[in-house]
Amino acid sequence: MHDRSSGIGRGICMALALSFLVVSPAAAQSWSGENADADWRYIGGNIGSQRYTALDQINPSNFEDLRVTWEWEAEAFGTVLQRPTPIYVDGMLITVAGDRRYVIAIDAGTGETLWIFREPHTFRHEYSMRSNHGKGVAYANIDGKDAVIVVSPAFFMHALDAHTGLPLENWGGAVPIDGFPKTGSVDLLADLGHDFDPYYGIPLEVGYITSSSPALVVNNTIVVGNSAEQGYNQSRIENVPGDILGYDLQTGAFKWKFNVLPKPGEFGHETYENDTWKTTGDISSWAPLSGDPEAGIVYVPTNGVTIDFYGGHHPGDNLFSTSLIALDVETGERVWHFQLVHHDIWNYDTSTAPVLMDVTVDGVEIPAVVQVTKQAFAYAFNRETGEPLWPIEEMEVPAATMPGEQLSPTQPRPTKPAPYDMQGLAEDDLIDFTPELRAQALKQLEDYEWGPFFQPPLHRDNDLGKLAALWCPGDVGGTNIDGTPAVDPETGILYVTSQKGCTTHVMVSGEERDASIAMPTGTTFSRYAVGSGGGRGATSVQGLRIYKPPYSKITAIDMNTGEHLWWIPVGETPDRVKNHPALEGVDVGNTGTGRQAAQFVTPDMLVYAGNGSDNTAYLFAVDKMTGMELGRVETPASVRYGMMTYMHEGEQFIVVPQIGGMAALKLR
Repeated sequence: MHDRSSGIGRGICMALALSFLVVSPAAAQSWSGENADADWRYIGGNIGSQRYTALDQINPSNFEDLRVTWEWEAEAFGTVLQRPTPIYVDGMLITVAGDRRYVIAIDAGTGETLWIFREPHTFRHEYSMRSNHGKGVAYANIDGKDAVIVVSPAFFMHALDAHTGLPLENWGGAVPIDGFPKTGSVDLLADLGHDFDPYYGIPLEVGYITSSSPALVVNNTIVVGNSAEQGYNQSRIENVPGDILGYDLQTGAFKWKFNVLPKPGEFGHETYENDTWKTTGDISSWAPLSGDPEAGIVYVPTNGVTIDFYGGHHPGDNLFSTSLIALDVETGERVWHFQLVHHDIWNYDTSTAPVLMDVTVDGVEIPAVVQVTKQAFAYAFNRETGEPLWPIEEMEVPAATMPGEQLSPTQPRPTKPAPYDMQGLAEDDLIDFTPELRAQALKQLEDYEWGPFFQPPLHRDNDLGKLAALWCPGDVGGTNIDGTPAVDPETGILYVTSQKGCTTHVMVSGEERDASIAMPTGTTFSRYAVGSGGGRGATSVQGLRIYKPPYSKITAIDMNTGEHLWWIPVGETPDRVKNHPALEGVDVGNTGTGRQAAQFVTPDMLVYAGNGSDNTAYLFAVDKMTGMELGRVETPASVRYGMMTYMHEGEQFIVVPQIGGMAALKLR
């Protein structure tokens, strides 16, 4: 069933990849990112998602002189997750707000709202499970005009004049729904190949698709990812695949579609046994994308197949789920791929953008792409060929315990860099502030199946007599949505933030789970789906985390050598831990907050967002080579996703998104 000689999904045999693209190494090695010295025109800073700026007006000598200069309030648009990261275009900040994903232009110097674009109402928007997850917009020059491109929760794409917010003329077309603009729009559902209604979308019994991250413009192509409803909100096996779409930048015309679930005759089709490719779906690319314009490649991270934590209805390794895919931006053809998790049932979806950088390994200059993961691995590849920078081995993992499940016997493990956070849970990893707390943790875990990395989930009334399984990292561990990695392109150092986290879910019948979903997709009940309960309290002891600190940290990794340089906790030990009655007289050290850090890098420092012990929100500046704190400045509210910086009228600003809007800081 799992043929290791085929190389499918393994990324080890790279001869196939070489046949797709030949690029001049000298050209690729000169790449260091676009606009690194000026405008922040991508939510990740530049097209390679480096979160790096060459601006140094704000530096260690004056960092603590930063003060809030304006705040922009977004309550009128509805409070959502504070994930939108603005881009800077010609004196404006442009971003999204609210669950309608309004597009907003703001004066970069004063915070004054300049224009607003709102897509008309549809059921497609109303039903979207990702409506409050919008991360921002894309920028492009279209026919000589500054333009912004937004993909909405309803899965429409709009191209707007960046200076007026008006839809572009002679671009895209008209959507046949009252109130929609007569030009400047594309109905993305039209190019997926499924029957749909413009207002209602794809019939829910067939599947469902939406969006959370912006499109990416690479050369003359707009690449659009997508999202489905979260796998833990699924109970039926049918869904549509999250195929990747490409559009002509200048006209909005459809160019290509890449099938993330391979059809008969396509590479990887055999990784779906028993013809399960006909019914299963998802495999969306909901995280941001990255691109290399010189190589003409877009890098697409994906998540798993329909339904989290059980995959008996889709046996096989399941390409291109939980993978990194490199596509030719002109044709949409696969250049290379690497599957990060075979037959992923752990919700180990790839939740952050791939990071592009140039490194020197053993004296050889290499154009690289690095993908950090919930598994706390940093997978590193030659971004042109897909060849790993260091060998990636297949490690044995536990076998399935749930009826009907067929797990892969191995999973890919990089030999370098070393894991940067928890993998599995051993007795020595458990809380040890006091012997009593350790004993209580062990007693509590007697009701659970726990221990190894890639611990399989369990169903209710299992033969082991356990409440559920506990696996670490869980679907909230390692590097997740909020953990924005950053890179210093001058040194090749990657700064990755992570958190410890374990998951325990009890699996129940699909029928039982279905009863709690208002409008499920599909028609056929899965044998198992995620139930409620199952011992969520297993991950804490007297309100303290069941494992040792640090609860969250930043790790600096030299990607030229694959070696870890240093790590620091994110922020400070929360007061509820420091002052816990069971810890009286115990020095717990700095545990970190337990939350990941938003970050960016400058020539002089790493800047990250974190919280003090009393939950005061700060920006911290640290030395890039040691992690030593250089300064901190208070911000109005906590930052949970991205930050950005730009130069406007001779002054450098830092903008921090927050619940209810954003705040801008500059030197006093």
